[in-house]
Amino acid sequence: MCLKDCYFPCHPGKWAYAPDRVVFGIATSSLGSERRSAEDHSGFHVVLGNEACDVDSMVSTLSFAYFLFKTSGSAGRTPVPVLNIPQADFPLRTDSVFLLRESGLAQQDLVFRDEVDLPRLHRARRLALTLVDHNVLPSTDSDLEGAVVEVIDHHLQERVPSPSCPVTIETVGSCATLVAERIVQKAPEIVDGQVALLLYGSIILDCVNMAPEAGKVTPKDSQYARLLESLCPALPPRTPLFQALHSAKLDISGLTTEQMLLKDMKAVSGGDLKLAVSVVYTTLDAFLQRRGLQQELCEFCHKHRFNLLVAMTISFSQSNEPFRQLAVYSSSSLYREEVSRALEQAQTPSLSLAPVSSPYADVRAYLQRNTLASRKKLLPLLKDFLRDRELREARRGGAGDGEDLQEEEEEEEEEGEQPDEGPDEAQPLPWRRRGVGGLTEEEEEEEEEGCGGLVPPTPMNSLVEGCPLDNGVPRISAQALLEKFNKMAASL
Repeated sequence: MCLKDCYFPCHPGKWAYAPDRVVFGIATSSLGSERRSAEDHSGFHVVLGNEACDVDSMVSTLSFAYFLFKTSGSAGRTPVPVLNIPQADFPLRTDSVFLLRESGLAQQDLVFRDEVDLPRLHRARRLALTLVDHNVLPSTDSDLEGAVVEVIDHHLQERVPSPSCPVTIETVGSCATLVAERIVQKAPEIVDGQVALLLYGSIILDCVNMAPEAGKVTPKDSQYARLLESLCPALPPRTPLFQALHSAKLDISGLTTEQMLLKDMKAVSGGDLKLAVSVVYTTLDAFLQRRGLQQELCEFCHKHRFNLLVAMTISFSQSNEPFRQLAVYSSSSLYREEVSRALEQAQTPSLSLAPVSSPYADVRAYLQRNTLASRKKLLPLLKDFLRDRELREARRGGAGDGEDLQEEEEEEEEEGEQPDEGPDEAQPLPWRRRGVGGLTEEEEEEEEEGCGGLVPPTPMNSLVEGCPLDNGVPRISAQALLEKFNKMAASL
């Protein structure tokens, strides 16, 4: 995969970099062997994945942008893969970091969303946009809709196809499968070891090592996994690659406390109380023994404007059964006491909490004996607590009479989100017991929310929800972008 071909001189006269041509802080490439108008080649064809920027989104973005260049599919615009997260958030995607490193690409050589100003490029009519691994733009990016020229996705279709925007949507396990299909059908000669490893790693991870009992893999996923294996026999075996990627996904060893908490976090709020609920992939003892933890928790809540943090630690036994513990932190003894009591007394479901010692006065610690109560089950409990708390505050403030409040409570109970009940509460997912691999909380929530296990829901997380990306002045200069691609080329 010679990304150098995409952006910088590889053959005399083929691509010529013009340092005086800059579009809003982004260096442009112009064809040296042919004379074209500036309008034809001064723009960019950006390939953009979803806001979760997981392995599938990253691989689909990089691979399809490379394909566009090699097939001249950008109508004179320079293909650029843009990872749809701020650069500072990328270390949280530990499995993506691992696969990137194994493929020989470096993080500092990539282009991230906060380094370019897509709205400004669009206003100047210098932007074409291909969406991969999602098919509709979030509301924060609605102004870019007119730039979308193609969509390739494997989630539920929400976009209406049009002649100006072809849409390829198929409910396979991995979007990388659809990208691989396009590349193999149109330009199989560009599939070298690097391209194959990126695509293969994404398919194997998304399809849970191609295990049918996981309910993720489809015949097309299997077809293209086998095809990549035949095209590149040097690819690592499936199981070791899957295990390495899955272990990397759970790895928090190189993360700060803030990054650990942000890696898999959701937020809920009600009234004057805003809570963070983070899943931390370690034991509670290891988490509480981090140096200066209480100060770091205080700084985390202050920085992100949370009143309280619930950290659910999770580790897995040799048989891949989860072991869960809880830590409730707040600098306010009132908030800490209220939330702790609500969790201790919860019945739908009961968490079966057993208090354990904590080295910090501001942290309540618990063993969670109901190991089947994932964060998905915990969130409705906290939402119920916040709703009841708001009603009590309203009652004390004289808002409405008792009859009105009772009626409002009954209506909210009928309309509110109810925790899942049924057979899946009684036992863990059957494929996990077969040793396929422990699920992360995000994967478990997707498994429970998915449509028959065949359509993975669009990955989202609280890191991007309610946290619009910076649409201000681009932070990357033309020279810096040139250096990025030169470094990337040197590593290949």
